[in-house]
Order: sequence, then structure tokens, then C-alpha cells
Amino acid sequence: MSNLVTGRTGEWEVVIGMEVHAQVSSQSKLFSGAPTRFGADPNQNVSLVDAAMPGMLPVINEECVRQAVRTGLGLNAQINTYSVFDRKNYFYADLPQGYQISQFKHPIVGEGAITIDLKDGSSIEIGIERLHLEQDAGKSMHDQHPSKSYIDLNRSGVALMEIVSKPDIRSAEQAGAYMKKLRSIVRYLGTCDGNMEEGSMRADVNVSVRRPGDELGTRTETKNLNSVRFIMQAIDYEVQRQIEIIEDGGTIDQETRLFDTNTGMTRAMRGKEDAHDYRYFPDPDLLPLEFTDEFVSELQADLPELPDQIRARLVGDYGLSSYDAAVITEEKETAAFYEAAAEGRDKKLVANWMTVELFGALNKAGKSLGDSPVSPQQLGGLVELISDGTISGRIAKDVFAEMMETSKDAAVIIEEKGLKQVSDSGAIEALIDQVLADNQDKVEEYRGGKDKLFGFFVGQTMKLSKGQANPAMVNDLLKSKLG
Repeated sequence: MSNLVTGRTGEWEVVIGMEVHAQVSSQSKLFSGAPTRFGADPNQNVSLVDAAMPGMLPVINEECVRQAVRTGLGLNAQINTYSVFDRKNYFYADLPQGYQISQFKHPIVGEGAITIDLKDGSSIEIGIERLHLEQDAGKSMHDQHPSKSYIDLNRSGVALMEIVSKPDIRSAEQAGAYMKKLRSIVRYLGTCDGNMEEGSMRADVNVSVRRPGDELGTRTETKNLNSVRFIMQAIDYEVQRQIEIIEDGGTIDQETRLFDTNTGMTRAMRGKEDAHDYRYFPDPDLLPLEFTDEFVSELQADLPELPDQIRARLVGDYGLSSYDAAVITEEKETAAFYEAAAEGRDKKLVANWMTVELFGALNKAGKSLGDSPVSPQQLGGLVELISDGTISGRIAKDVFAEMMETSKDAAVIIEEKGLKQVSDSGAIEALIDQVLADNQDKVEEYRGGKDKLFGFFVGQTMKLSKGQANPAMVNDLLKSKLG
């Protein structure tokens, strides 16, 4: 599949790199004991350190270090047992210190890679450049007063992992898949809740275009995108904008841009700074961060099974399609639901019922899997009753609809409504005899060579049995009676 974009004057290659800010799951901030919970009143979660009161000294939060290392391991990345915190200097109203404590030359996590899966069934590897720890700034609120801006410092000092990709992404679709995969990994690890609506995961997207095989073009950076859809829209708009400017003889300015979610367009915010503009230097209040290989090994041993590992097992051991396995493993809860439902049952049939029937019904009802009226055990129980011939696949759909309504077990519904599949050959034979007697003309036509009528006889027999006759037995008995 080509990722080239066709412009007025030929083809263009898109080059994308992403910087994802993921809020570390921890009870307190990176350098203070202030809480991190979302939704508190403005300026409630603020310590003297976060407000940059004179003489306050930062103290590193060990849990944030553990979470960063665990994330690095989940990204198959190099863990650096020596790293340094730097001051990144810039003036902003919601940055009380006048600098951000971040990491520059010596990050805690080095190069890694993740695999993303695309709609056409192909997979590609996206390189990770680094992961570093840094503190978040506060928030300026411009909509609370007609002439003043308010500052909320609740986020000030909250621990962030900045995960920087290599410029390996070549389309909006790939960028969306990368973000979803990254989100999936941190959620499995429990290192970030991945809640993009609450701002605990957001992306800056660097986009440039070039003629295939040329040097890299000038890039723009679109900041603070907080949904996969917005990431893809911003990239598509920016690609078209850049191609049109170059084809009209213009040049691209290296700048920071914002995405307007109402118009789907990006707009210039400021000229893009380079690293030297921030005057990075090691933070004099913090020693270099050092830990042992044993510390890393202990965290490695304690990692949960990650989406790629579960997916390999579902495809290799359970025989699921690559697509079904990808859908099931995207969220930790979905994988756990599937494993519970499939234990000791037909794995492929459970996957099919889950991805088609259950997801379809939940979507229609506007419910999430966590609110499912049907439990994993109940879904597994229904599949078991199909597998052992108690009910047919057609009856199972009616039973499932009732389960969604009432949360009752399949066996209970089948008992109450008398829906058991009829597998008594005598009873089925009597039904077939009646169908043949009622349709003598068609029996003659069938015996005269009109084979297609066989389906008509099957349909009539199933109808007479109210869908409860065992379809395989109906087929076999009809063949022998008509032959």
C-alpha cells in the first residue's frame, strides 16, 4: 500500500514524528507530595514546591521513576540507569518557576520500538527515540472573566512521560494506530490511565512533506491534540496545506501551530524554538538519578502480559484471525473478558460472538464493555450450548437478545421458553414427512432434477419446528427421504 500523496505537480511523501505526553499514574506529583487527582477545585492540589515559593526544594518521587522504567520496558527500550534532570527555561504565566524541570541530554529511557497494525492487515515498526520525565505546567483559563485570565496550578508539577517517536510515521492512519497502540501499552502497564478527554495523554505532531527520496522538508509542530481523531484530522489538513504552499512556489515556516477542533484547520501560534532557545542546564537542586540493574530486573519480572504477547497467543494457540486478536487485545478489559468467556470453550466461536454480536449490541445500546448486561461467563455459557447442539445458531441470536434485556443465563431462558434444539430423529422425521406430503408437486420437480429445491425443504422443516430442529439432522434425513 503506497503512502504517497498526490499533489498538483506529482507525488509527495509525508514524514511524521510524534511527542506524546502521558501523565504518570501516581498518587502525588513528580517533586512534591501534592495529590494528582483529576477534577479538584482550582488550586486545591498545590504545595509550596508547585507554587515555586522561595527556598523550596524538589524531592524525586520514586513511584514516578518506577512507572517510567516500566513504560520503557513495555516499549522494548534501552533503560538508562544514569539520567539527569535539567532546567528548561521559558517564561509563561502558568509556569511559576520560570522553568520546567525536564530531561535533555540524559533521559531515563533511550531507543525502543513498537509494532502497529494497519487496516489492510499489515504491521510496521515505529522507532521510539526516547522517553524522559518532566513536570507539567499549570493551566491558564481565559474564559472565566471578560478581561482577566485565571491561573489554575493543580497540574503544576504533575509527572509526565514525554515519549518521542522517530520520524518513521508516514500517514494519518499510521499516526492514529501508533497513538492507539501506545495508549494500549501504558494502560496494560498501569503507568498512565490514557484518558485523553481529561488531558492525561496528549500529542504534539511534527509534520513535513518531501519528494520521495529527497532530504527532509521543513516541519511544523501542532500542539496538544487530545484525541486520535483530532491527530488524524490535523495531519491531513497540515499535509494538504504544506503541499499547496510548496506547489505555489512558497516555503514552509518552521513554527508551532494549534488545531481548531471546530474548523478542522491548524493555525500558526509562534515561531518554533530550538533547544538552545531554552538554555537547558542541569538542575542544581537535583542530583543525577541513578539506580541499579537489579532495580530494572525486578520491575521487568513483574510486568503484566502485554497486548503483543496476548495477541501472539490468540493467533498461535487459539487460531484467531489477526484482526480479531487485535480488536480483543486493544484494551486490557476486553482481553480479560475474552479470556474468561473462552476458558474451556470453542475459542473462535467465542471471539466471533464477542466481536460481532456483543460489541454490536453494546454499541447500539451506547454501553461500554464494563456495563455489559451479559457477563463473560454468560457469553461462554451461550457458546457452550451452541457447541453441544442444545440450541442452533439461529435460536442463539434470540436467546442472546433476551440475555441483553434481562441479564439471565442462556440455560434459564432456553428452559423458560422451551427452546431446546430437537435432536430426536423420530420427531424430525415426522416433520419432514408432513413437509413432503404438503408439497408433493415440488417433490416431483426435485426428483426430476431441480436440485435447488433442497433448500426449500430444509427451510420448511425448520419453520415447522419453529427453528428448533437440529439443522444437520434435518439435512441428513431429507437427503435419504428424497433420494
